[in-house]
Amino acid sequence: MALTKAQAKEFAKTLYVSENMHQKVIAERVGVTEKTLSRWIVDGGWKNLKRSLITTKQNQISLLYDQLEHLNNSIAERENKVATSKEADVIIKLTGAIQKLETETGVGETVEVAKKIINLIQQEDLELAKKVTTYCDVLIQTMIK
Repeated sequence: MALTKAQAKEFAKTLYVSENMHQKVIAERVGVTEKTLSRWIVDGGWKNLKRSLITTKQNQISLLYDQLEHLNNSIAERENKVATSKEADVIIKLTGAIQKLETETGVGETVEVAKKIINLIQQEDLELAKKVTTYCDVLIQTMIK
């Protein structure tokens, strides 16, 4: 199953941003030249995106919980212990963001799990690891669509 150019670019972006892979390896895995990959990295600002992802998903969830707790504490400390409409909107948005982060499995996480599985299998059976890699790539490609 061949990737479209857009799918290949998105897959390459995911690998570049979430993995510590050499550009040559990414280019081979995605099926593009290193020159094309380098152009995508520069044009898409992927280096900046990679840097911005230093904050982990768990840290983001923790920060959202802190904000929610602070808001709830400030509501509880005042005489009228009912949230204003603006505060209620913020509470809804914070809880929605928390739920989304806690339950959604992103492409990056799938890539990370696939990498661990492949590394484990590779220790025992290199040929099987190659086959599993192919299936993992297909899974990731379908998630990108």
